[in-house]
This record gives sequence, structure tokens and C-alpha cells, in this order.
Amino acid sequence: MLTIAFSFTSCSEDTGSLGIYPGQDAISTEPATFGILSSSMSNDIVPANSTACFLGKVIDPETNQAIIATFAAQFHNYENYAFPDEARIVKTDGHFCDSIEIRLFIKSTFGDRNNPMKVEVLRLSMNEDKLLKESERLYTNTDLSQFAETDEEPIATKVFTATDYILSDVQRARGDYSSNIRIVLPREEGDKIMEKYYSNPDFFRDSYSFIRNVCAGFLFRTVGGTGTMLNLEVSTMNLSFTEEDSNGKKTASICRFAATPEVIQSTQFESSGLSVSDLVDKMNAEESDTTMLKTPAGICTELTLPIDEIFKGHENDSITRASFTLTRINNQDEDALDDDYALGIPQNILLVRKQNFSRFFEEHLVSDNQQSYTTHFFSTSNAYRFDNISRLISYCQYEKKAGMKASGMTAEEWETAHPDWNRVIIVPVTIATALDSNGNSSQVSVNQDMSLGSTKLVRGTEAAPINLQIIYSRFASK
Repeated sequence: MLTIAFSFTSCSEDTGSLGIYPGQDAISTEPATFGILSSSMSNDIVPANSTACFLGKVIDPETNQAIIATFAAQFHNYENYAFPDEARIVKTDGHFCDSIEIRLFIKSTFGDRNNPMKVEVLRLSMNEDKLLKESERLYTNTDLSQFAETDEEPIATKVFTATDYILSDVQRARGDYSSNIRIVLPREEGDKIMEKYYSNPDFFRDSYSFIRNVCAGFLFRTVGGTGTMLNLEVSTMNLSFTEEDSNGKKTASICRFAATPEVIQSTQFESSGLSVSDLVDKMNAEESDTTMLKTPAGICTELTLPIDEIFKGHENDSITRASFTLTRINNQDEDALDDDYALGIPQNILLVRKQNFSRFFEEHLVSDNQQSYTTHFFSTSNAYRFDNISRLISYCQYEKKAGMKASGMTAEEWETAHPDWNRVIIVPVTIATALDSNGNSSQVSVNQDMSLGSTKLVRGTEAAPINLQIIYSRFASK
């Protein structure tokens, strides 16, 4: 009997550990709606030292501005790469090299695939004062010609179309074919590379030494044609030579150098007409009911979050949910545009605090669901939806209170010293993910989208703000 009584007593004492609250500790919730203000913002800090490269010239159908893309690429070599012994190289007319070419492999095309375009190739400089260094911070408005030997003639020019008509339809339809632009370089360029090796093989010990002593890379500059923009997946430099063994057997060989993430690739975009900042000022003044996301022009949307209003009268409550939607406005001429010239809708966007904006991309961060969030375009609702930014709102409030306490400032003084404390930026991005051993997906990189894309969003104004849905939670006893 004592054992039974004891067991009942133990069960009654353990109910608290099962998450059952006494009546006075019941949690109550309360919904509320607040307004978010928004405006377009010019973005001059679009990092360009990524593997995404663009080449071409098109007319933006929305602004009628010309967009010109030029890119620079360095080439990676395998560590301690070795050519055959010099005595085994079969020279033709005194040349070590049989041929040397560059292949620009195309990932996607905007515009007319049949439109003739012209590109010229310039050497990047190996001079220390002009060398494109690993520490260089490159943006889409960086003048890449400063790193090139512009006082020299281009070492090659090429007129091309995105569709390679030198090959037959059957050849292009083969499963192992990848669309590419082939640029033939003078044989002397290949000779110089091989001669550098035979003079000092240590120049090929790694990419750092190769770039400084052998080949610094090339600048690819659009100089003719309008109507085509190429998104390039990878660039390779292929050097062909012939070697002969002791039995007199000749073998054709290829040495391949590729532009990879280990070395620098960077795109420069130039626009005619209005600057991005002037265009944004014009939009904010004339199009009071919309904001814009536009790439690669660098137009973002800035939001002002009503942090003070949210916590007024709710200082001791928890924010358990904070959601809002950015509604897209269809372009009036969207259906009339040729599919090849219709700017794409940004598929992924990042919300990040304005004060962290530069650091986020420069330090190659990923979203942490506290001070930065990502979401995608929902085609069914024609909108972007952020389901819960409650941690961001709570963090902003905590930062302000802690900052005021530490500095002794009033709320007005602290906000004046930190004008961006409650502002966030919406920017189109590309997201790369990976699966862990348990099959869970996580972000490995978030980069600004540099493809040709554009969309307008409903603007949040004082008269018609963007609705921010808040849910407060508190214990009933409080």
C-alpha cells in the first residue's frame, strides 16, 4: 500500500516537467498590424570577383539604356605542373606551340543568339603597379582596363554569334557539346608560356607564381554589336604541342588552364544615359507607388521597420511572429516583349540590415535568420513572402536599449547616431546550398545576382504602407 501511495505521489509531482502550466501561467497571444515604408535605393557595392562572368551589349527594354559587359579572367594551373623535357618537344617552324586558344563556355544567353558581336582580347599586366591582386576588392563598376596593357594592341579579336554556325546542327545537338566562343591566340603566346617553363619550372609551382611570372590573364572587351549578353560558365586556355618519345613516336598533347574559383574573375558593367543613382532619384520622385529590384544595374528596395511602434505598450511581451509580403507589379508591356528580351524576375532575394549590407557580401556571409533572411518568388501569389522576422525586430530593439544604456544617450540622440538601426535592404541574390550527412540542406554561399533581371514592387507609403503582421505572446499572470 505504501509503495502504491508513493508512486501516485511521484506522478503528481512530475506533471510540471510535461509542459503543463498551472492556470495562472497560461500564455495569451494578441495580433496587431503595423506599416512598413519602402523606397528604391541605388547599390554601388555589387562585388564582381565571383565565378559569374558576362560579356556583351544589350538595350534595357525598361530604361532604353545600353548595358555593356566586359570581364577579366586569370587562369589557374595545377601545382608543380610539368611540361615534357624540352628535347622531346617537336618544333614546327621554330615554334614550341602548335596552337593556343581560349574557350568561353556559355551558361545562358539574353537577347538574340544570332546577333553578330565583336570582342577584343587584351593582356592583363604583370607589372606590380597594375597587377590584379588577390586582395583587390572588385565591384561591377570597377574600371578593369586599369589592370590591362591598354597601350598595346589587342592580341586577338573575334566576331561571334552565341550560336556557333561553324558547326552543323547535328554537331551542336550532340550530348557532349557545350555552347562556347572559340578565340584563337597567336602561336607566340603559347611559345612564351612554354619558354617560361623551360627557363624556370618554379614559375609553375602554383597559380600565384604563374600569374606573376607567366600569364596574368586577359581582359575581354565588347567593342561591337548590340543585342546579345552572354552569361559565361567557365573560361579555358588550351595550349597544344607535339612531343616525340625515344622510339620516334609523336603524340599530340594539350595543356589546359582554366579560370576557376582559385583565381580572379570579374565583370564590369557600364550603362549609357542616367547613372543608377540618378535613375533611382527619378523613380522615387515620379513613381511614388512602386519600388524596384533591378540587376545588374544595382537597384534595391529599402524598408523602414516600425520598431518603436511595435514595442510601444508591449515592452515586456515577446514577438513570436512578424510576417509581411512584397507584392510584385507586372510590367505593362511584359506580354508584348519577345521572350529573348524580357528581363527575368529575380527568383531569390535577401533581407539584410542596411548597416550590415557591405559586410555581408565582402565577408561572404550566409543568412542567419536574425539579422538576415532569404526567401524566393512565389509565382502563384506573384509576391515575395517573409514568414517570420521576429528575431530581427527583437534584436533591433535590444540593440537600441543596450546602446542607450552604454552611451547614456537619449532615444533621439542614439537614433541620430545610428540612422540605419531600423532599416533593411532587399536585394536579389543567387544561393548555393549543400546537403549534410543527414540530408539537411544548408546555405554555403549567398551572392548578389548579376544576371539581367528586373521587377517592380508595391511601395509602402505613409498613406498605404506595407502591412506587417505581428503576434505578441505573454503569460496571463503578466
